[in-house]
Formats: sequence, structure tokens, C-alpha cells
Amino acid sequence: MQQEPYLELKIQLDSAAQRLELFGQADAHLRLIRETLNIQIGARNGTVILQGGTTAVRMAADVIDRMQKRLNECGALSESDVRELLSQSESQIVPTPSNVIEVYSRKGVIEPFTAGQLGYIETMLANDLTFCIGPAGTGKTYLAVAVAVSMLRKKQIRKIVLARPAVEAGERLGFLPGDLQAKVNPYLRPLFDSLEDMMEFGQMRKFIEMDIIEIIPLAFMRGRTLNEAVILCDEAQNTSASQMLMFLTRLGRGSKMIVTGDITQVDLADGQISGLVDAIRTLSGIEGIGVVELEKADIVRHKLVHKIVQAYDDKKQRKMSQRED
Repeated sequence: MQQEPYLELKIQLDSAAQRLELFGQADAHLRLIRETLNIQIGARNGTVILQGGTTAVRMAADVIDRMQKRLNECGALSESDVRELLSQSESQIVPTPSNVIEVYSRKGVIEPFTAGQLGYIETMLANDLTFCIGPAGTGKTYLAVAVAVSMLRKKQIRKIVLARPAVEAGERLGFLPGDLQAKVNPYLRPLFDSLEDMMEFGQMRKFIEMDIIEIIPLAFMRGRTLNEAVILCDEAQNTSASQMLMFLTRLGRGSKMIVTGDITQVDLADGQISGLVDAIRTLSGIEGIGVVELEKADIVRHKLVHKIVQAYDDKKQRKMSQRED
């Protein structure tokens, strides 16, 4: 068996002042990383030095990067936090030129964190229509927007259209103050948030003013044909079957369409079938259409999101068991 190439990697810490919290008492966190991934790890001033096999070293670098992010978010970092990050290592993807997405931000690229996310990216790139379902925090919307921005940057498309159904979780649009634009803006805000992470605000505003990027309620797409564009329907679990058909038939020449949603969080009226669920059942197996299902293991938000999703899944299972009894 061919031995994996050796790699030495130096990481400049975001804040040398947080070194004690990051490394743990008596460098316990670093020792845990070293023993788990079987690498050499040391620190000098504000720099961490990693040495060992290429895959393990890159994995350790990713874990340290996320340790810093968690420390900045929570103000503390425990040994259990480090173990949790390391426990995800089997599903971690070491970034390579083939699986990073080029965007306009200072960082320059967006990287998949899990095998599920990598498969999602590959499916989007390989198909003209992709459906993606999964729980909150798995990157369904974020990665779809990243692929759209990347294709725009490479001039593979001329336009990005981001749409959402204006269906409320327990509220009604008519009760909100303001004109129509003011009413729908809160529902489109998550799409703006994703874009702002991938390009400077001024550039995003310029693209929106030039109609290169369009962020609209789903109802505004009726009657249109969109050519040479990436068209994203977010929160698609809240579409009706007729709305979904209307959206899917907007696909024009040279375009790519991505439909995302969480089928466990449907806000439609009782008894109404989700257009996302209906579309996947109807269209699965057709060449050029990809279907991806992300799972709890693909959640990359705050560690509590995974626990919240798991708790609600457990509650649902208990209710189903009680009904069967």
C-alpha cells in the first residue's frame, strides 16, 4: 500500500489571547486532537504547527478552525466540544480544487463540510434540476446559493433568481404593517443573508439593481421563462402542487433549477399536500433530475441545532409508537 504524503501545516490563530481557552488546560485539547488523528501538533506564539499524513493534517486544521469559531460564538470551549468536532471527522471532506465553490467573498471559496454536502454539490452541478430535502442547518439553501454565485462568477449564467413562497408559520401577511415589499421582505431575508456572506454588500446591491440577481416571492414568477439562469426555490415544502408545477415550468434554455426544503416543517393548511413532496414522488428517476436527502449528520450550525432536531425526531417517534399501541 502506498504511504500517504507527509504534510506540515501552520495555522495562524485568530486571537493569541484566547490560546488558553482554545488549547485547553495543559494543552488537553491539542493532545486530544493529536491522539485521535495520529499527528504531531505543537504551538509557537500564535501559530499551531501540524505534521503528519496529508488527510489527517487537513482534518485537524478544519477541526481547529471550527474550534475557534465555536469559542468566538460561545465564549468557552470544553473537552466535550472538541470530542464532538472530532467525532464528525469520518464524514469530513478535505477541500480539494474539485469540491470548493468559488464566490466573490474575501475568503474566495465555500467548502462542503460533510460527505452529504459534497454529494449535494456534485448533484447540483451534474443535473439541470435538483431537489434537496433535509433538516435545518444542513446547508440546503446556503450551498445552492453558493453554486449559483459561482456559476455567475464564471459567466456560466447571466442571472440568479431566488424565490420563496410567502407562507407564514402561524402569522398572516395581511396583519403585518407596510406595503407589499415591506410585508414580503422578512420571508426573503434568509436569501439575502446567504448572498451577503458570498459577496460585498455594494456588489450585491449593484447586481440587484442591474437585475442580475433577483430575490422575489414565488407568486411573482408566474408567466416567465428564465434562460441562462440559476433558479432557486427555497422553503419549497410550503408550496402547493400547482405552485410547484408553475415554478418548475419556468426553466428555460441554459438554466439550472434547485428546489430545497424541510418536509418536516410544512406550514400549509391541514390536509394540503406539499408540492415538494409531490414533485419528488412524481419526477424521481427522470434523467437530468437529481434528488438529495441530507441528514442530521450534515447539520453544521450551532451544536444545539443537531440536538434540537434529534429531540423533535424522538418526540415524533414516541407519538407514532403510541398510536400503533
